[in-house]
Amino acid sequence: MSYLNSSSPRFKYVSRFQKGRIPSALFKEKAEGRQPYLSMEYLRGQTTTPEYAEAQGALCAEDSDILLLWDGSNAGEFIWAKRGVVSSTAALARPKDIQRSFFYYLCKHVEPTIRAETVGMGIPHVNGEFVDNIALSIPPLETQTKIADYLDRKTAELDQLIAAKKNLLKLLDEKKRALIARAATRGLNPDAPLKDSGIPWLGMIPEHWEVERVTNLFRERDERGRPDLPLLVVSIHSGVTLREFSTDKIEQQAADSNTYKVALKDDISFNKMRMWQGAVGCVPCDGLVSPDYVVAAPSEGVCSDYYGMLFKCPRFSDESACRSHGIVWDRLRLYWDEFKDISVPVPPISEQRDIVDGINKQLSQFKELKSVTEKTITLLQERRTALISAAVTGKLGEEVLNAG
Repeated sequence: MSYLNSSSPRFKYVSRFQKGRIPSALFKEKAEGRQPYLSMEYLRGQTTTPEYAEAQGALCAEDSDILLLWDGSNAGEFIWAKRGVVSSTAALARPKDIQRSFFYYLCKHVEPTIRAETVGMGIPHVNGEFVDNIALSIPPLETQTKIADYLDRKTAELDQLIAAKKNLLKLLDEKKRALIARAATRGLNPDAPLKDSGIPWLGMIPEHWEVERVTNLFRERDERGRPDLPLLVVSIHSGVTLREFSTDKIEQQAADSNTYKVALKDDISFNKMRMWQGAVGCVPCDGLVSPDYVVAAPSEGVCSDYYGMLFKCPRFSDESACRSHGIVWDRLRLYWDEFKDISVPVPPISEQRDIVDGINKQLSQFKELKSVTEKTITLLQERRTALISAAVTGKLGEEVLNAG
């Protein structure tokens, strides 16, 4: 299909952009004269409880408006707006003489080009002059409407499939956490006789297991002065891993490494401020960790991999939170003196290793399914992008648009 009487105006003649401003204040409560502040978390549905800003004097959007993310890691992305106050990192599109949904899809078509041309050494931001001069092929209004209706239907179908696959990833993560928690606190034998551990956070455990305080299984390691070792980081999702630095941070790394703590292979390390969220793991190789982390060296007859898994269990995280110091949640700190006093299960050492092997075998199956699902999501997203590009550039025949 070719666009009869189509023109190729530059972007600045089709739409102008007006950037949002930093609000004088944000409020938790809704009140007269206030509207939701359009943060990325709110726009993407990651939170349903927005903060509010005064609408008077602010740039405000409506549900049918289109925003261009102007600054930040997602600079150059177009997104449907909600009713509210436009943030300082976004710009409100002001299209004219063009069907609104078609304009959105046209914007998504040129989005990769805009994102590739962002500027800025630190925080990337949209190159406004570049965007203004992008040439757009605009078909007649009747064709715009057909294309928009077609893409509304087809992208909704693809979005539904993508959402289902993403939900599967969430279910896999939940199942993975449940598997680790059950195996680490009950073992691999579902028919094993149980007993009350006498520990509120732990509950029932196999009869032949013992219970000990952490201090009887680990000792605190507080060694410094090994700048030759690589830096490690502890995260909520990945446990303990090698830390990657950009070249401009190498000099700072060398200057700070003498103050970092030594963590040897098979030690346990955790972030004091994030232990209650599961920021803990078994150390994979000799290295250095932040001086604000805790390092615990295992006693003989302790399988650190088993305890690395146990310490990430939600119930253990809750117990860590109860023993942490701080007034607000994001400032809670768990120190060695409180950590060492927590009572934990002690299976026989051979069973500790069997539990680790059993968990890892099932996790490998989860990992494979997760990888396949992520690839499917990528393919669906690529199909969505290609479909939009084909439609707005006239590569779909009239019969395709009419058939839907």
